[in-house]
Amino acid sequence: MAYRIEEMISEEDVNNRIRELGEQITRDYAGRSVRLVCILRGAVFFMCELAKRIELPVTFDFMSVSSYGSKTTSSGIVRIIKDLEEPLTGEDVIVVEDIIDSGRTLSFLKDLFRSRGAASIRVCTLLDKPSRRAPEIDIEVDYKGFEVPDQFVVGWGMDYDQRYRNLPYIGVITGLEEE
Repeated sequence: MAYRIEEMISEEDVNNRIRELGEQITRDYAGRSVRLVCILRGAVFFMCELAKRIELPVTFDFMSVSSYGSKTTSSGIVRIIKDLEEPLTGEDVIVVEDIIDSGRTLSFLKDLFRSRGAASIRVCTLLDKPSRRAPEIDIEVDYKGFEVPDQFVVGWGMDYDQRYRNLPYIGVITGLEEE
């Protein structure tokens, strides 16, 4: 039997929530600038929309890390595929993620950015899946779009084996276990 994608969060709801996050970040960083660090590839859709809604000076950098490959669960091993191009020393950094699952990748990145001299590090994610957190990982999510159950989601940059990133809504894949 083939898998299906069912809408979980509508495009309208995603856009409304991103607007609210942008407004909150604007208030929290009033009078300052912020460096958005987009975790590729999944977070690029979210970060572009978020940045348009932040009414402050914003700079971008991009990092690619992997703990999934073509699987639907994290391997637990974080690999840096593409590192940052600009130094973080003295910068107020917001790590922009598409989804936080086990928290291992984010914990690794926060430690790395601290060691590189970031003035502050906050986390902004479109989706948070706290039921999947590794017990030894304590991650604080400063800006959260939506909390989702332990299901495999696609759309808004999130993929299944590099497909479905371009869906305008957040969908859940059902029937994978039957393939």
